[in-house]
Amino acid sequence: MNFRAWLYAALIAAFMTPAFAEVTYRGPAPPQPDVPYLAHGDHLVATDQAEARQSEEKNRTVYTTAGASATARTPLPEPIFLFRPQKIKAEQLSLYRMKVEKGNRQVSFHAKPDKDDSQPIPLLFHPRKDGSVIVEANQYLENGEYCLSPSGANTVFCFQVY
Repeated sequence: MNFRAWLYAALIAAFMTPAFAEVTYRGPAPPQPDVPYLAHGDHLVATDQAEARQSEEKNRTVYTTAGASATARTPLPEPIFLFRPQKIKAEQLSLYRMKVEKGNRQVSFHAKPDKDDSQPIPLLFHPRKDGSVIVEANQYLENGEYCLSPSGANTVFCFQVY
């Protein structure tokens, strides 16, 4: 291999390495398993855990969580969560925007998919060496109420973007 080819290979390797490196986080570990924590620098804020009440209304399924707003709040439009899986796998989590109606937060889905249905917001998952997972919203979130929910469960982890 001549010097020029070796130099190109070395430069490519040097520039590609950061893309595959672990996402760094030097803050505290999540104190409880199976609870997503909002990462605010070196401080973790537990999301509000609740059970969403499921009801059927006019060809749609509505999941309702009590209260107009979550106590867990973040100013970050692209929040980052730290999650330590035990019973719930991080990849099972879905992120939804909630609508506030009659003092409660709701997510709804029609029997036949509809443009007004809640759509999951894309998430990125970064496994860490200690077994925890960094979960990131993969788009900017507008101010409002949101929840992370594991697929197939009525458990919700709520937070507010302000």
